[in-house]
Amino acid sequence: MNEQSDKKTENANFELIKRIQEGDGAALDELICANMGLVKNIARRFIGRGTEYEDIVQIGAMGMIKAARSFDFAYGTAFSTYAVPLIIGEIRRFLRDDGMIKVSRDIKRRAIGLMKIREEFEKIHSREPKISEICELSGLSREEIAECLEATSPVCSLQDPIGEDGMTIEAVTPSRDSEIEKKTDLIALDQAIRSLDETSRQIIALRFYRELSQQQTAKILGITQVKVSREEKRIFEKLRRHMAN
Repeated sequence: MNEQSDKKTENANFELIKRIQEGDGAALDELICANMGLVKNIARRFIGRGTEYEDIVQIGAMGMIKAARSFDFAYGTAFSTYAVPLIIGEIRRFLRDDGMIKVSRDIKRRAIGLMKIREEFEKIHSREPKISEICELSGLSREEIAECLEATSPVCSLQDPIGEDGMTIEAVTPSRDSEIEKKTDLIALDQAIRSLDETSRQIIALRFYRELSQQQTAKILGITQVKVSREEKRIFEKLRRHMAN
């Protein structure tokens, strides 16, 4: 029932996007109304950073409008999957450009704790910790760690120099088109992984998300390390073909 509902929603989105890209303003209003729940869910992540929630929602809606106008049906992905990074990017850019990011005490506290964990780890192991190791030591998820580190990092001007030759951040910052291309590549990879069989997805999850060795992966799945190695090669080849199409 849920799959049928999701399919129906996506088909409705696609029909509206076609009309939007043909210049139908009414279709744009319909699309925003139909997907406002998605925008609001994303906007809630930015509450407490110095901007009213309703303002954040409006900025997120602008990101959705950009997603609708730039969406390419050749991506072969759901509109919501494509729209999420653009909505988030639009909100973050607004907050940064207006110098209005206000980090909550909880995020500051967590960020300080993460810095202490990283320093202690480097003293003991003489190397920087992996994200997975920070997760284990801090008890935080990857998303929470990323949020803390990003929210407490200094905001730089695009005109700030980054070297003795006077080169600025703007000169080496990828263009908006490059950012979209990277995001669509990630979306395509996500779709390719979803197309794999259950065992292949488990191998991907264990090896590259949990960062386990081939031997550990083999033990969990009840197969040999040689089998894991062969399966990895097969999986990579399948992903390459999927991404090339």
